[in-house]
Amino acid sequence: MARPVTLFTGQWADLPFEEMARKAKEFGYDGMELACWGDHFEVGKALEDESYCARKRDILDSHDLQCHAISAHLVGQCVLDHIDERHQGILFSAEHVWGDGDPAGVNERAIEEMKDTARAAQKFGIGIVNGFTGSSIWHLNYSFPPVPESMIESGFQLLAERFNPILDVFGECGVKFALEVHPTEIAFDLYTAQRALEALDHREEFGFNFDPSHLHWQGVDPVEFIRAFPDRIFHVHVKDAITTLDGRSGILASHLNFGDHRRGWDFRSPGRGGINFEEIGRALNDIGYEGPLSIEWEDCGMDREFGAREACGFTKERLGFAASGRAFDAAFEE
Repeated sequence: MARPVTLFTGQWADLPFEEMARKAKEFGYDGMELACWGDHFEVGKALEDESYCARKRDILDSHDLQCHAISAHLVGQCVLDHIDERHQGILFSAEHVWGDGDPAGVNERAIEEMKDTARAAQKFGIGIVNGFTGSSIWHLNYSFPPVPESMIESGFQLLAERFNPILDVFGECGVKFALEVHPTEIAFDLYTAQRALEALDHREEFGFNFDPSHLHWQGVDPVEFIRAFPDRIFHVHVKDAITTLDGRSGILASHLNFGDHRRGWDFRSPGRGGINFEEIGRALNDIGYEGPLSIEWEDCGMDREFGAREACGFTKERLGFAASGRAFDAAFEE
């Protein structure tokens, strides 16, 4: 069976849920990965209102749409981060987590909200929550002033301290947490992903939301990531990226925002960047991944409705093929 192609609604949270469902179906998608912001999936309402999850399911069913995952990136970012004014902006749909803005309080409330997200996912009948962890040590990424190893180790110890209680609830609920390996998270490449797994003692509730776009511009081969963690790829995002190093631009992007042509890299609509999705599809077949291919559409240079529709067709054509059940030359042995 072909893997379902879904649309992550994080970049569409300005639209009401029912309108988003209608558009996703019109674009050709099999389902949606629901963001836990806007009105797409509200954790508090899911837990407090006995009819909330059923109403969401009814809307999905009316458009013949599946849902395999919900995503809590914004609250998750606040679990490990050093909290500042930026976090108030991303907590626009979770003002109770921001509260009075006291950093320690924000961290604590984010931890509790992530536990509740697992409970809400269970109630909704979903087995995967995608998201971020944040990082207390991202600012130490360039080792000057020289960074003692003890400071890096303390960051991974903090991951264990704050996420093990969260993962306890995920385990109780039968839900898995899929970290999107991403700059500004505790795991942002292959080796830090391995270290995060080790810090959490390889708990079965913890794995990855594989998104090749965040690896590609760093120079990490996304296929190598798949092969390194074949049993930890819980979910897949389809997003492209391109490097545009021209002798003037830099890979660290020069404090220039996404969409600025002077950046050394940027996101692109799937198929319009530098990622080899052919090899990614084959690697996913090799590890037996049968979950959704969820398009996280981000391209500052393209209309999003045009891009989302095109990306759906591209993904079904280029990544939707199943593995072969027989060798191509098996007929010679019959």
